[in-house]
Amino acid sequence: MGMLEKENPSTGSGQRPEMPLKTQADLLGISYSSLFYEPMPPSVRELAIKRRIDEIYTARPFYGSRKIAVELRPEFGVSRPTVQAYMREMGIFALVPGPNTSKPAPPHQIYPYLLRNVTAAHPNHIWGIDITYIRLQHGWLYLTAVLDWYSRYVVSWALSQTLEMDFVLTAVDNALFQAKPEIWNSDQGSHFTSPKYLERLQREEIQISMDGRGRALDNIFTERLWRTIKYEEVYLHEYASPKEAYRQLANYIRFYNFQRPHQALEYLTPAQVHGACMPHALAVHSTLTNHSTLN
Repeated sequence: MGMLEKENPSTGSGQRPEMPLKTQADLLGISYSSLFYEPMPPSVRELAIKRRIDEIYTARPFYGSRKIAVELRPEFGVSRPTVQAYMREMGIFALVPGPNTSKPAPPHQIYPYLLRNVTAAHPNHIWGIDITYIRLQHGWLYLTAVLDWYSRYVVSWALSQTLEMDFVLTAVDNALFQAKPEIWNSDQGSHFTSPKYLERLQREEIQISMDGRGRALDNIFTERLWRTIKYEEVYLHEYASPKEAYRQLANYIRFYNFQRPHQALEYLTPAQVHGACMPHALAVHSTLTNHSTLN
């Protein structure tokens, strides 16, 4: 979008009269009043409510907006529509789907769930991808990660201030730079039904699998990763900035991959299991997007 020029009713001799702001707005197809709108930072109350929603959902991911609102009511007196709006902004949904009261989404391709009764047999057999909410002192970020289901190894991850598509594609590209799985699983969210996302996997001839709608347990290994990261890292710190969150998460994910023994892996680390078969593929790729102007 071009820069809108300020109105100046007086023009010097030989100068072309400047176009009024209202006309410029009409030509650009935007609201005139929006030119004067300055977004308000989230309030302390909004941040506190979102923190509690995140904590409740992480502990009880089968809770929908109704039960979360009931749990929040004594502390915040918050309504269910407010909880629903915040959950949408945070990109979280209950494991058990409720009645479909939303407007139909634009048509997009949905792939079947390929992993029922299938167990990952080796590294790079099955990868999963998902997005979660990361709280800051004065805001929030979004974390996406690509996880190897066999080794529980975090292949790549990215952090963003917004839910724009770019940070998901960056995580995908960084993962595919290292290797490629036979099957790639995700939920049916808009990021993972996007043509840009699907084209990348199709180009690599990867089988695409998608959870049943509202069935986050179909992606259970990534859900467990989120719970581990939040209980062992995020909830123990108060990140003052996105850059601090990035540094702390980078340290934790490095610890998770290379030092933290995993019970399901017979107390080996994800890197030991992943690297036993893929010794050349242990460089985790991570990215913090939209941070060029952050403190």
